[in-house]
Amino acid sequence: MEEVRNKFIAIKGHINGAPSESDFEIKTETISLSAIRNTSKEYYVIVKNLYVSVDPYQLNRMKSQSSSQSAISFAAPIIPGHAIDTYGVGRVVESGGRSDLAKGELVVGLLTWGEYTVISAEEEGIRLLNKLDVDVALPLSHYVGTLGFSGLTAYGGFYQVCKPKKGESVFVSAASGSVGSLVGQYAKRFGCHVVGCAGTQQKVDLLKEKLGFDDAFNYKDETDLNSALKRYFPKGIDIYFDNVGGKMLEAAIGNMNTFGRVAVCGAISEYTGGGRGAALDMLDVVYKRITIQGFLAADYLNCYSDFISTTTDHLRNGKMHALSDISHGVETVPLAFIGLFRGHNIGKMIVQIAN
Repeated sequence: MEEVRNKFIAIKGHINGAPSESDFEIKTETISLSAIRNTSKEYYVIVKNLYVSVDPYQLNRMKSQSSSQSAISFAAPIIPGHAIDTYGVGRVVESGGRSDLAKGELVVGLLTWGEYTVISAEEEGIRLLNKLDVDVALPLSHYVGTLGFSGLTAYGGFYQVCKPKKGESVFVSAASGSVGSLVGQYAKRFGCHVVGCAGTQQKVDLLKEKLGFDDAFNYKDETDLNSALKRYFPKGIDIYFDNVGGKMLEAAIGNMNTFGRVAVCGAISEYTGGGRGAALDMLDVVYKRITIQGFLAADYLNCYSDFISTTTDHLRNGKMHALSDISHGVETVPLAFIGLFRGHNIGKMIVQIAN
């Protein structure tokens, strides 16, 4: 195989509000293996993408300007018309110069919203491409979500940022999402009292009946979030794992206990510009000595091996459940992405590109 046709998703221009289908385009390119071999100064790897991740934070990369874009390489701005990088699992098609990767081997790392990814030596440091050791008892898609960066975000955020103690009360927003659903399960296994919120009754029932949350509620049914949290946490909140920001963060701060901890994982209610930012009662923060910490999965790569071994064991033994929402074909990426901002997904949003 000397040439492959590669379809990939790109944005037509910067997206500064809620995304729509018209913001995206499917582009096609021809990848010449012989040309890459002849021009590569060091080495290259060509990967056939199998499963790719679809995440809300990508919207901030698509904006004409966002403070997040200069914070870390993973959040760098996306250039209109260019391939969009994302976490994923693929299979090596060609490997020039990397003796640790052989043709046909499974790899995990930063791939693209496309059918193939070409990785040069210059990109190795940011692509984090590694051979994937698969547990045959688990679906390959798990390595994009539950055993990927979403899982590491949940694991590092809960254990390292929240610093839980047994018996504490934990509140998780967007609790049926890729990260929240795992945080709640880690918290229950640790011995905490866990309440989550979600946007439909179906999601609420799933949290309680399948994932083992002590309680859950539909935030859309609540006219006063502060009163709702007082009802579900009559003794106050010790840990709040925040995925949404905005009014939910305000209400959680108002119900925190002294020395409470807030792990700020995301603020999806603020990404599209449709909702106002959180206005915190700073007197609560000061006098209750509340710790509020933002974090990224990359901060906890040092605990990656512990995360993988612990979570794999829990999944294999049925002690945890992986929630995935999988669509099929590169053409479905835009709708999958848009669905994140409309509450369509349950668990990790993944696109299967190929078998």
